[in-house]
Amino acid sequence: MAEDGLKDALLKRRNHHQKGRILPSKENYHRQQPQNQTSVNPPPISGVQLSLKQVAIFLAIYLAIGTICFFLVRDQISGRKTNGILDSMYFCVVTMTTVGYGDLVPETNFAKLLACVFVFMGMGLGGFALSKAADYIVEKEEIIVVKAMHIHDACGLNEILNEAERYKVKYKFLTVLILIAFLAIVGTVFLSIFENMTFFDAFYCVCATITTLGYGDKSFSSSGGRLFAVFWILTSTISLAQMFVYLVELWTESRQRRLVDWVLHRKLTIQDIEKADLDNDKRVSPAEYVVYKLKEMGLVSEQLILNVIEGFNDLDVDHSGTLTINDVSD
Repeated sequence: MAEDGLKDALLKRRNHHQKGRILPSKENYHRQQPQNQTSVNPPPISGVQLSLKQVAIFLAIYLAIGTICFFLVRDQISGRKTNGILDSMYFCVVTMTTVGYGDLVPETNFAKLLACVFVFMGMGLGGFALSKAADYIVEKEEIIVVKAMHIHDACGLNEILNEAERYKVKYKFLTVLILIAFLAIVGTVFLSIFENMTFFDAFYCVCATITTLGYGDKSFSSSGGRLFAVFWILTSTISLAQMFVYLVELWTESRQRRLVDWVLHRKLTIQDIEKADLDNDKRVSPAEYVVYKLKEMGLVSEQLILNVIEGFNDLDVDHSGTLTINDVSD
């Protein structure tokens, strides 16, 4: 049976590790493989795998095109203006992040249509690009957060890495939360000093901006303020969105952990044994037990298991119930 074959494979692997046998070298490994053996590297899950650098290039191109377009129609945009190019870039960022202060607004139908096009394109591209950037920053900083939380503990590098992996979402959430607090403080101080706002009004403007509420009664009006806003608005608005994503993921992961703990430690019943016995031989093998527990945890579905079994049967050309080198080399 297939389950017996998997059981034998698990036992052989365990004996292999216990004996401390050395794996064959790369040259010997390739020498042992059939000549017609194809690569077993899995294909990427997504059809498009973009690096952070590529995404940043696309974002820069979008901002450059948006700035040029809005600069060409600057006479069709009304409001408090400073420098033509800077105002165009600022308007592009405010539009893309949906902050929409109202300090600069399109007047003509063409300018309004252009703004509509850029807001839809910008929301998708900006969210994707800056979420990539946020993930990169968070992954670089999460180890530092773990170290800071255990600064008085004698933890080695391996222990820190293991804990960071186990509570990865938790530390990502904490890192983004710290980043948002830092950006809020920087934004409040900047508005108080360079935009001549009171501390309360500056904090109010920061909150309205980060949440993309953008009433428009308080905004960046000076040239220096708008240059600062181009970078600060992009970072702060997306960081807040990332925080809520991690918060939902943290809550979901917590529920999943509780479910897994319950599944692993609950007492088995006669009905459980009957359901786990896939081949109806009145016995549950380790393979059958693993499959049953994974189904109970919701990690695999019945249809997925059937698909895997179907794939196994296709490979088992001699119908022996096991896979050998001959099966996969034909």
